[in-house]
Amino acid sequence: MTGAPDFSLYPRLQQDCLVLGRMELCRVLLMNDSSYPWLILVPERPEVREIFELTDADQMQLIRESSLLAAHLQSTFDADKLNVAAIGNLVPQLHLHHVVRYRTDPAWPAPVWGQRPPRPYEHGELALFLERLQLARLPGLMPVDAV
Repeated sequence: MTGAPDFSLYPRLQQDCLVLGRMELCRVLLMNDSSYPWLILVPERPEVREIFELTDADQMQLIRESSLLAAHLQSTFDADKLNVAAIGNLVPQLHLHHVVRYRTDPAWPAPVWGQRPPRPYEHGELALFLERLQLARLPGLMPVDAV
């Protein structure tokens, strides 16, 4: 299943994130804050603000994709905790954050939102992060050029 033809990424997500690819339902984004390994899933469905607004099939697919991504992040980064949340107070478009947390990270134990200004990835730093993330090992992920 592909995204709806009238789907577009909310401007704040476009501004704050890098597109890594897409899965069957969701666009996969990287929050441009190198303080935390932080990926976001955005279901490619227009005008959807809440999970319950998705069809039953899309709800199940979102949970599958979120679980795959969460397991991949946990195994890749050996997180102390993985925060998964659909907050959406500033971005009304449904999106699901996946933030790798460590007891030693700058915001621990508080949520990451608003704790400190984001620290954008530098080019070499981004390349190293993406190499470590090993996106090719994430089942169902299509490369950016397929977005």
